[in-house]
Amino acid sequence: MKTQYLYFYPVFEGSQVQTQKNIVVLGTGGTIAGVAASGSDHTAYVAAQLGLDQLVSAVPQLAAWGDRLQLEQVAQLDSKDMDHATWQTLARRCAAWLAQPQVGAIVITHGTDTLEETAWFLQSVLAPTKPVILTCAMRPATALSPDGPQNLLDAMSVAADPRASLQAPGAVLAVCAGRIHAAEHVSKVHPYRLDAFSSGEHGDLGWVQDGRPRWAAAAMAPAQAHPHAQQALSRPVSQWPWVDVMHSHAGVDARRVTALARAGLHGLVIAGTGNGTVHSALQTSLQQVQGLTVRLSSRCALGQIVGEPATWVPAPRGLNPYKARISLMLDLMA
Repeated sequence: MKTQYLYFYPVFEGSQVQTQKNIVVLGTGGTIAGVAASGSDHTAYVAAQLGLDQLVSAVPQLAAWGDRLQLEQVAQLDSKDMDHATWQTLARRCAAWLAQPQVGAIVITHGTDTLEETAWFLQSVLAPTKPVILTCAMRPATALSPDGPQNLLDAMSVAADPRASLQAPGAVLAVCAGRIHAAEHVSKVHPYRLDAFSSGEHGDLGWVQDGRPRWAAAAMAPAQAHPHAQQALSRPVSQWPWVDVMHSHAGVDARRVTALARAGLHGLVIAGTGNGTVHSALQTSLQQVQGLTVRLSSRCALGQIVGEPATWVPAPRGLNPYKARISLMLDLMA
């Protein structure tokens, strides 16, 4: 059977914007706002140097939105330094803007390093009824050919598309290098190339081509917020459960488990080898620790654990170890 696709016509056509709803752009910093000393330097730059007004002014097409484009700088950091306090603030600002009837969607500028984690956290605590879309850049704004302006324009196109909420109901999305990803599946898979993100075996939700979102035929099932989402929004981050990730590997030093447990660790995600297998030394150490909640994930970039491991519960929905850490942290907020 030939694959069928759904098409949406341009969000920007000439100078006319094809929507009456406002779109809010929230800035958090990242490479998209980064500055280097030379236009040819794509690595030795300082992230999070430009404000949202500067990022938007680099995309002339966005001038057509006028007052319907609202900007708010929520944070200004390199996403490798993302923290729980920024997550909570960002989620609260998203919730406040989404509650306003004149707002149709939110676009978030973000660094690439932890974009997948922020996307999954927002997905877990918001499950929004309007599009929430993260975008980013692999090159700083000062590059001879920066990718940030096009990514921002593409994210705006998806945000303004009335089909976005139908194709991915309740989902947080990521738009990078012309591809539309779901928060649940997206991962950064390359440290340098512009097309650095993949949804693995699940595939992209769609693509942005010449300013037009093109959606894959199958729509996602409606996403649901985590049962403890409200606690994540209201509880001080200092009171959030401490959950960490530990990889199983050849020669693993299992003393880390005891040390972390004594320090007060509440939960641990084990990134197992292959189909969730765990080094015997690490297994022994984990079985000797009392009161530590363990979830099992896999180091493999594709697929998920098959079958039911006898020792520990697998991470839900085949989440990678870093997203599984977020879900376990939310589980333990009870």
